[in-house]
Amino acid sequence: MTGREIVQPCDLIVDGCMVLLPDLQVVEDHSIAIIGDSIAAIGPRDEIKKAYHPVSVIDGQGKLAMPGFIDAHTHLAQQLLRGGVVDEPPIVWQRILVPFENRLTFDNLYHGARLACVQMAKAGITCFADSGTGDMEPIIRAAIETGMRANIARMSRDYGSFIPDRFKDTPRVVVRKTEELYKAYHGGANDRIHIAFSATSLQTTSPEFLELVAGAARQYGTILHIHLAEHLKEVEQCLTQFGLRPVEYLAAHGALGPNLLGAHAVQLADREIAMLAEHEAKVVHCPASNLGSHGFPKTPTLLALGVIVGMGTDGASAIDLDMFPLMRLLKSAVNARFGLPTFDPFTLPLTDLYRMPTINSAAALQLQDIAGSLEAGMKADIVLLRWMEPQFYPAQRVFPTLVMVANARDVNDVIIDGQVIVKNRQHQLVDEKEVMRRAREQMDSILKRP
Repeated sequence: MTGREIVQPCDLIVDGCMVLLPDLQVVEDHSIAIIGDSIAAIGPRDEIKKAYHPVSVIDGQGKLAMPGFIDAHTHLAQQLLRGGVVDEPPIVWQRILVPFENRLTFDNLYHGARLACVQMAKAGITCFADSGTGDMEPIIRAAIETGMRANIARMSRDYGSFIPDRFKDTPRVVVRKTEELYKAYHGGANDRIHIAFSATSLQTTSPEFLELVAGAARQYGTILHIHLAEHLKEVEQCLTQFGLRPVEYLAAHGALGPNLLGAHAVQLADREIAMLAEHEAKVVHCPASNLGSHGFPKTPTLLALGVIVGMGTDGASAIDLDMFPLMRLLKSAVNARFGLPTFDPFTLPLTDLYRMPTINSAAALQLQDIAGSLEAGMKADIVLLRWMEPQFYPAQRVFPTLVMVANARDVNDVIIDGQVIVKNRQHQLVDEKEVMRRAREQMDSILKRP
């Protein structure tokens, strides 16, 4: 600064930390100034100290600041099924998940979702996309109360013999119910809550249904959240019933476009990948569930053709809600499947891998202009890791060490929308013990039902 210095007030400064910048370089002894819900500036500590006067300060010494992870495909309704689908044969969602969700009450959903939100925040997940269950209001309420950013879809199906009647509606009723949810909650909580349209699965979606829901998503400017090419059974049914593979079926009924979020995207033919790229559709891998029962996704081909690939957890029924090990799992699996046979250790580079749960997931949720990276003008969704720990220090190269070593338990502080949500590993908006106690009570009540 030169001449007369003007000190600007700000709400919060993260003082003297390491910062992971959008170009994936790490700078030391920097500070982050936050005004309202957004990042005002990132710069050397002394410069920020001279330029901004904060209301409050977070000590960043010995910490690394990175953007919050975005879980682009999850199921908060399954939080109280933790451990319930491990070592189960396919197809788990038909045999276990749908019957479980059919039994859930408002309180079951609400208290399970609160626990999920607390767990996500403490793992550095600042935003999630829930593909839906029958009643999404308790999940929206939980997200608002815990300070999360969320994209919420309502479960949408119109046929299937294995689907309970209360989880099916006519196409027009499905659209109407999502419209009602949109009008009630979209843009709520300082625009942290977005509502999306959904066609839950092609195995439960008629052509008329798909066309109406896709049209509504375009009309409202939302994403269309769908499980896509998850199982071979889905491919088989599409071919048998319609003579088309899943992506071809989407294209035939006006559902293939830039707003499509195709969760899983495992059982794809190469021509389907080319179609996804041509129509600028987004896909989201869920490494733990994909590799456990669906197969190896063709991630290198998707990336090579320019498809944006995000990442999700697929919920807590079988795994921890921790994006760090999911990145490493996907890298190892893709290298084993595609890299080793061709002696190509760069089949899935760390730079591409890291972008999946950050800027790519943001793009999948139409949030690329506000989330997924740390820079001035973006929303202040910031995670601070304890870096002065034996597993990190010293590191010859910080970025590779971050991706290959960190986990949820290294998260110390979390800021969402400019608000401190986790401080010194304690959630600031809710009583964690009370959240866990109430969730346990709900789980016990579910288990006691006939």
